[in-house]
Amino acid sequence: MAEHVVQHGTVTVSRLAEVMGVSVMTVHRDLEALARRGVLRRFRGGVSALPTSVFESNLDYRLGVHVAQKEAVARAAAELVEPGMSVMLDDSTSVLALAVLLRERRPLTVLTNARRVLDVFAGCEEVRLIALGGEYSHTHDSFLGVPCVEAIEAMSVDLVLVSTSAMNGHMTFHQEQDVVLVKRAMLASGARTALLMDHSKVARTALHRLCPVADFDHVVVDDGVDGALVAELREHTDVRVAEVDG
Repeated sequence: MAEHVVQHGTVTVSRLAEVMGVSVMTVHRDLEALARRGVLRRFRGGVSALPTSVFESNLDYRLGVHVAQKEAVARAAAELVEPGMSVMLDDSTSVLALAVLLRERRPLTVLTNARRVLDVFAGCEEVRLIALGGEYSHTHDSFLGVPCVEAIEAMSVDLVLVSTSAMNGHMTFHQEQDVVLVKRAMLASGARTALLMDHSKVARTALHRLCPVADFDHVVVDDGVDGALVAELREHTDVRVAEVDG
């Protein structure tokens, strides 16, 4: 059921009952359990995996959208990383795409709160891997909360690479305050910082302000971002535009 909603974005209860071959009552019961886990978001008559200005979408949904754009942004961002550096990576899907590429830029010291990023580097020779623990979030498949923030504040790294859910020409945003606090702590721990954003996240806002665009040393976007917005961003920081294959 969750996979069907993630694939389609938004589905009605009646359609789910038809596809799954179960009663509407069963669908409601299962959706309630999935919503409690943060996998899906319920609304009158249906369910959604799509993000809003108040709710972030589940990681499984985000992994399947704008994949080519995220990979292009990741390739451009990888040029910022040199062997021997210490890098801190957040729990975004854009940074997860980058993590795969960084295995070729060893030796590295990698710090992250993202379980799937830990999986990318686990067992890699010449990678010193430091997990930033905290309270586990099923929605993000990562660790958040006060313990995570405190672990980050004890560190100082060469480069922090993050993404977030929304950005306009001068400010970045996220829907969840716990995520904002972790990302802010990460950004404060880096000698340099980089923001990775595919075009679906720009010219948007969300509930909580993260930080001004000018706080980032580098912003990496894909070529689907409007040229006027790129020019506006360049008034505040270094902007790199990644070309999407095909």
